[in-house]
Amino acid sequence: MVLDATQIQAILPHRYPFLLIDRVLEVVPGERVLARKLVSVSEPILQGHFPGFPVMPGVLQVEAMAQAAVVLAHASGAFDPALHHCFFVGIQEAKFRAPVVPGDILEITVVAQRLGRLGKFAGEIVCDGKVRSSATFTAIVEPKARGGGEAG
Repeated sequence: MVLDATQIQAILPHRYPFLLIDRVLEVVPGERVLARKLVSVSEPILQGHFPGFPVMPGVLQVEAMAQAAVVLAHASGAFDPALHHCFFVGIQEAKFRAPVVPGDILEITVVAQRLGRLGKFAGEIVCDGKVRSSATFTAIVEPKARGGGEAG
């Protein structure tokens, strides 16, 4: 299953500049997802992180993994964007091995370790054949509030 940016936006509530995956290259429901992020020098966060040496923050790399995990949960039947919100519960382990800079093409792989209301995932970002970051994290799927209210 390949998803473009418009199809991804039908699943995720995030929008630019916080939509951190540009394309989904492959989804194996119940198992794994492979997504892509193209890092551009024009991204707002890179204007201040850091002037003269733009680097994608590690926390945003983990967020990109989490967004890919939500796509996996959706494809696996554990998340419906019309009915649910999905929130981080924890980041158990994150490692950052090399900077992510403008021009990098990130291949984001996320593997489901547990799916359901409480999901656990292992993610990895690879660029030019080398691991740049990895993380293990948990997320919870919560029903949207009755009456159409959105959670913060």
